[in-house]
Amino acid sequence: MPSDSLLSLSLEQQIGQYFFIGLPGTELDAQTRALIQEVQPGGVIIFGRNVAGPQQLRDLLDGVRELLPVAPLLGVDQEGGLVDRLRKIFTPMPSARTIREHGDLSGARSLGRITGEVLRLLGFNMNFAPVMSIMTEERDLLSNGLYSRSFGRSPGEVLGYTTVYLRGLQETGMIGCLKHFPGIGAGEVDSHEEMPMVRLTHEDLLAQDLAPYIELFERRDDRVRCVMISHGGFPNIDIMKGVTGGLLEPASLSHNIVTNLLRKELGYQHLVVTDDLEMGAIAKHCEIESAVVRAFIAGEDMMLICAHPEIIRRGYDALLSVARDGKLPKDRMRASLKRIAAIKTIVKPPPPFDLDRFKVLSEETAKLNEKLNYKYGGTL
Repeated sequence: MPSDSLLSLSLEQQIGQYFFIGLPGTELDAQTRALIQEVQPGGVIIFGRNVAGPQQLRDLLDGVRELLPVAPLLGVDQEGGLVDRLRKIFTPMPSARTIREHGDLSGARSLGRITGEVLRLLGFNMNFAPVMSIMTEERDLLSNGLYSRSFGRSPGEVLGYTTVYLRGLQETGMIGCLKHFPGIGAGEVDSHEEMPMVRLTHEDLLAQDLAPYIELFERRDDRVRCVMISHGGFPNIDIMKGVTGGLLEPASLSHNIVTNLLRKELGYQHLVVTDDLEMGAIAKHCEIESAVVRAFIAGEDMMLICAHPEIIRRGYDALLSVARDGKLPKDRMRASLKRIAAIKTIVKPPPPFDLDRFKVLSEETAKLNEKLNYKYGGTL
């Protein structure tokens, strides 16, 4: 998709491209159609509430495509383990921790390949995985919800497993997304509830949590095309004090993190998305209208609003209003539209749905679980 194809859209359509939205249910009912047609989002994210069956899910995503004049990114958090949106319709997938505990790099690649292939069959083109958190034994004791979602206890371990997982995933035509930059493994709480505080210094962050990102960014194969920014607070590296309830700005709304650290210091040039702006780390301290504007000004290309249609509308209307008033920098708007267009250029249309192949992949997952002695349970 040429970048000028998005630059030539109406202002209302351009603003829609900056949003990655959730849908309320399993069907394109009148309410859902109205939401999609009003916002015309650049992306749609699917959760367990949207999943009833494989053909139903494929029909839902195909229907979303048909409603939108610009082909959307269609994403999901399909990590495996606790975060498995397909478990109602597909053999539950093993967690990253299980694979790492078995020392099974081939298992990481198999998980990436199976995940990518089944998601492509269902109509997706983006997977919000892998998690890049480093979970040491000390960090395992924290209540941040990341215990089983990480591939490693050290930068090298995370890098090794992430690399082979990402290769398996993206060779199928899926786009992966590294999360949650710049690393929230040291946060003491779950950002679904509150803003986790990460008290590492800039130097410690570079040496630990950022080290796998830096290595992947420096490779010349452009393997990393999407990064998700966390809602963590970083008091020792982010000096912009106090506009969310007196706390530091969360990383997702911080120009210092998104633009200065990620883009300028580390040189990352591709798509950047927020974590869900309805999560407690944001919603308890900041109205959605303020959150979307601040996220965009911080340097985010796309904002995730994942649950409630009225909040999605409020966020869209707020950013559109600011744009109409001429208060969104034109260069920022153009830069994000170019990055969105660039990633949409490389995504592939989905293959025909093949139920037999879907079943074969489900059986492969069961065999992988057996090999890893993986017992699944729980959700997030």
